[in-house]
Amino acid sequence: MWLGRSLALPDMTIDDLSIRYPNRATTWQLRTRTLALPRRPLLMGIVNITPDSFSDGGKFLDPQPAIEHALKLVDEGADLLDIGGESTRPYATPVDAHEELRRVLPVIEAICLRTRTPVSIDTSKPQVAAAALAAGAEIINDITGFADPAMVEVARDNSAGVCAMHMQGTPQTMQDQPTYGDVVEEVFDYLSQRRAELVRSGIAPRRICLDPGIGFGKTHQHNLTLAAHCDRFHDQGQPVLVGHSRKGFIGKVLGDKAADRADGNIGVALALARQGVQLLRVHDIRPIREALLLFEAVGGIDGRVWEGEAPAEP
Repeated sequence: MWLGRSLALPDMTIDDLSIRYPNRATTWQLRTRTLALPRRPLLMGIVNITPDSFSDGGKFLDPQPAIEHALKLVDEGADLLDIGGESTRPYATPVDAHEELRRVLPVIEAICLRTRTPVSIDTSKPQVAAAALAAGAEIINDITGFADPAMVEVARDNSAGVCAMHMQGTPQTMQDQPTYGDVVEEVFDYLSQRRAELVRSGIAPRRICLDPGIGFGKTHQHNLTLAAHCDRFHDQGQPVLVGHSRKGFIGKVLGDKAADRADGNIGVALALARQGVQLLRVHDIRPIREALLLFEAVGGIDGRVWEGEAPAEP
């Protein structure tokens, strides 16, 4: 018969985050501020100002709906906002810099006037990144891993926070036949090389975040393997950002490509939180934030039970 037990675990059983991952980054230097990275992942809310993004294309193409959506994400608990004006889904049609700027600049300008939440510009074009930073953005999020030297210059000259992602191929080719021997180690090696090159180019390590690029040139199994081993990337000593939100591998596991993947997002988010991942780029802020709060309250990463004031009885 189960007689119950104390929820407070003995100290010797606590698997503390800093012990498990001694190289795990705890801060990220952005353009004008330092972002503390606590035990729970911070949530980066996605605002796609595109007609063709895979999940929310066309919903926020005009500035006002995009601004309202961004502010709604902040109200729901977003710690950062990622603004993008070009779809990077598989086989997406590229857009030119003029069109991308037309889509994102009014939104970034309005958001930066109305909230202190840090803004990231999701782009691979140096001129778009430069204009976004001038409008108030703090971070450049580049799916090409800052392959363009001009983008590196923009980041360096503006002291921006940078997020370098791994992608095999381009959005137009990446899902044709992605192949790896060991997906975790190959992605790790690529990000290590990109980090080293960014540092050699004058970008301080404290400004660099790394993203293994789930969904970018990977099969469903590659995505699952990466998600299960994201703690490997703490060995780089940089913040780790993961963008798993609503991606195809979730539908694959659910056995329904057309399924609403919001609940599946939560499962992946909790698995990533268990690995100490610092930042999650997601569409659905409120449910993931609430799931993470409860995850932490009942023991979370290392079994420490929440000791806050108990809620009032209903």
